[in-house]
Amino acid sequence: MKRSELAFTLALVPLDYLALVAAGIAAFYVRFHPFFTAWRPVAFNLTVERYTAVILPVALVWIAVFALSGLYATHPRRIASELTRVFLAASTSMAAVFAILFFSRVLFESRFIAVAAWVLAIAFVSLGRLAIRMLQRTLLSWGIGTRHVVVIGSHRTARALLDFFSAYPRLGFCVIERFDRLDAAASERILAAHEKGGVDEIMLADPEASRDAALELLSFTDTHQIGFRYTADLFSAAIGRTVVHTFAGIPVIEVQKTPLDGWGAIYKRLFDVAGSLALIVVTSPIMLTVSVALFVEEPGRVLFSRDPGGKKTLRVGQGGKPFHYFKFRSMVRNAHAFRFDPEFIKKHGNIRDGSPLFKLKDDPRVTRVGKVIRKFHMDELPELFLVLLGRMSLVGPRPHLPEEVAQYEPHHRKVLTIRPGITGPTQISGRADLEFEEEVRLDTYYIEHWSPWHDLVILLKTPLVAFRGKTY
Repeated sequence: MKRSELAFTLALVPLDYLALVAAGIAAFYVRFHPFFTAWRPVAFNLTVERYTAVILPVALVWIAVFALSGLYATHPRRIASELTRVFLAASTSMAAVFAILFFSRVLFESRFIAVAAWVLAIAFVSLGRLAIRMLQRTLLSWGIGTRHVVVIGSHRTARALLDFFSAYPRLGFCVIERFDRLDAAASERILAAHEKGGVDEIMLADPEASRDAALELLSFTDTHQIGFRYTADLFSAAIGRTVVHTFAGIPVIEVQKTPLDGWGAIYKRLFDVAGSLALIVVTSPIMLTVSVALFVEEPGRVLFSRDPGGKKTLRVGQGGKPFHYFKFRSMVRNAHAFRFDPEFIKKHGNIRDGSPLFKLKDDPRVTRVGKVIRKFHMDELPELFLVLLGRMSLVGPRPHLPEEVAQYEPHHRKVLTIRPGITGPTQISGRADLEFEEEVRLDTYYIEHWSPWHDLVILLKTPLVAFRGKTY
């Protein structure tokens, strides 16, 4: 999702709140209009200050109902559908307010104001949303915030979509390239444009394309963090969540690769920032103790942040981008060099042989203090700072070395869709005992079915598993 699209969705929250407050205050003054006072004199003593103090929190209740009604969903809707949702959500909100008043046994002085506020709220919120939509479409027609699309296919469907997007620029789709198929030359040009930030999604517009060709293209978009849509009746593979859009009468299916897009990404980032800050404070005595123990055992750096040559240690993060990684040092200083020593590997055995990962069961490179902190997961506590910096997440697939990622099969790269995590489904399932393919399967399921509750459960289980020493 483009940031401009998310920005417009975020803008709806304060805009709706202001519209609701304005509607409530307007309803109050409408009641005191001479036309209505002549029809029915005011028989209550309610000041505007006291009334406003009620309206401000009530508007928050409405916003919560709006959110539950899907009015802040990140995928676009037709105007008629959105206005219908506004009407239903406003009606539900008013019913919720009356229910709260009923059960709290609080009497509201004017039913007229309540009904007028309901009518005006629907009007004000609808007008505000129409204004936002008009602004967004105007900017899109000027080429601001458009989605840069590559269309794959030589079928007449592809040509119909090209003509349609050209005729309706306000929809926000700017077709920058079209290829008959995803061959080596097309892949090279797409990647060159993508590295410059120029490709947002690929649209496969060939209903007669083979299942293998479609899956190959889906794998390509997974690998390179590009959005993917396809026209209907292409293939029946399990591809996760989908949303159907219609362009020029053609059903076009958008593949939503993870709920961690739009609001999901915002929720997770807020959770990460709050959680990492709290955990840094709580675990700071442990981190200090570990630092002292490591320094006493072997004076020098207590963090594993650079290799013996002085280069920054790297792990591969979201989108396949490397980042500077650090944790507590738990091995001897030249430990990394042993990975490439055939005699060493032959003697001690790689329990992940046949997979991209390297792991020894009883690793002789681990120091005495290292064995303790690795057993209880304490060597990874500094990763909390990486979460705070936005390079990692509290929960997600574990980050791997660049040379390990280079050996990934195409379907393995699904784990690069989101930020790597300190803990994840593989950690609470017994990481050392799992085959790499099983790890990928668990991480892929997490990515495709993420929820805040899932994150919370994994975080709560992690210390229980760690203190039993089952994560290594």
